[in-house]
Amino acid sequence: MSPIRTTWRTHYALFVLACIYVFNHIDRQLMAILIEPVKAEFGISDTEIGLLSGVTFAVFYGLFGFPLGRLSDRIGRKPVIAACCIAWSVMTMACGMVGSFLTLVLARMGVAVGEAGGTAPSVAMVCELYPPERRSTALSILMVGSALGTIFGLGLGGWIAQHHGWRFAFLVFGAPGIFLGLLLWLTVRTPKSAAAAPAHLAQDMGTQDGWAKTLARLFQTPSFVWLVLTGGAWAIAGYAIGTWSPSFLIRSHGLNLQEAGVLVGVAGGIGATVGTLTCGMLTDRMARRDPAWQIGVPLLATLICIPSSLAFFLWPPGIAFHIGGMQVPTAFLFYSVFSFFGTWWATPCLGAISHLFAPKYLGQASSIFVMAMTMLGVGFGPLVIGMLSDYFAPSLGGEALRYALAASVSLVLLAALFLAMALPRYRAQLIRPGELIAEPASAAATV
Repeated sequence: MSPIRTTWRTHYALFVLACIYVFNHIDRQLMAILIEPVKAEFGISDTEIGLLSGVTFAVFYGLFGFPLGRLSDRIGRKPVIAACCIAWSVMTMACGMVGSFLTLVLARMGVAVGEAGGTAPSVAMVCELYPPERRSTALSILMVGSALGTIFGLGLGGWIAQHHGWRFAFLVFGAPGIFLGLLLWLTVRTPKSAAAAPAHLAQDMGTQDGWAKTLARLFQTPSFVWLVLTGGAWAIAGYAIGTWSPSFLIRSHGLNLQEAGVLVGVAGGIGATVGTLTCGMLTDRMARRDPAWQIGVPLLATLICIPSSLAFFLWPPGIAFHIGGMQVPTAFLFYSVFSFFGTWWATPCLGAISHLFAPKYLGQASSIFVMAMTMLGVGFGPLVIGMLSDYFAPSLGGEALRYALAASVSLVLLAALFLAMALPRYRAQLIRPGELIAEPASAAATV
């Protein structure tokens, strides 16, 4: 068992980090529910929306992700997370004050730079706060911020945009992050990295390697490569589906902006919240029996997501029931299944990465995984679906988006293949720690 002790300060730090992560995803996902009013105001195409919410964000996130992860390994997690939280919150508010599409693009670039220093250092900090046998559960509490961000960003964001305009939504959701950044900086204690080191890696707590040598060491770990590929494939599909599902419900099922936001944001977000927490606890429980379940749990969930997501996109229009005056399409019932299981990959994968590397590599390893998610997911997911929708439009008309989204499920199938490749390699590395290629060969030989 790990010597790491948890106290109320540990749980308080996790709570603050989880709140920050909620607003990280609100500020990132808010654009999804504001697509239609932004298109109407600036007169832009689906492809340009994909560029705004995808490539421009992902490029700047990717450029700053690894350096900020490396900085957090050097100077500590807390100052990087706090400063970046304040920065992306200010830039989110700026999105609500732009006067043109170009200035909106520039503001979203600023959001991307700030958020690049949020996720990976937060993951690393949680892994230093909690022992390995409780790590997936703790990470699931952090990662539930993604689902809560969807609930508030899409659900409440849609209501705000419907009644007060899309600009006001950016202002409302940007402001709290400034307070949370200051709260983290002033009230949370930073854990000591050495305390979290796995026994077989604790000896390597010396000076920081150069970035090229660090990257070489990380990518010499076979299971890490497959986990990064999993994150990229799942993220392309996940961000595409998350970004375009409200518009799909509006165009193909006749919902209005508020109804689409409530269903995808609130109903889907609640399913994702419960799914994330369930996944974390189940992964910790099963991994105690066999470390292979750290990868096996997300693999099984990914296989469930393939038919449920296809059914959501291809099911014909029709109303299952009403909630008050709101229509709930039959297709949305399949989305509920997808939203529950569709979050089961990120937390176990990040937990697996935390078991593979010493703390001085953890921020950088996590940042590479998150960068793959963001650069491929945010960068290509919304853009590719937007381009496919525009391509299909001449022949399919209003149903073009439906079939563009159905095509994205092929990436979920690819993610399942990558997880299947990672599973035996990860299990072998955990059972035979000497095979962990996180240290020089001479150091590994002494384990």
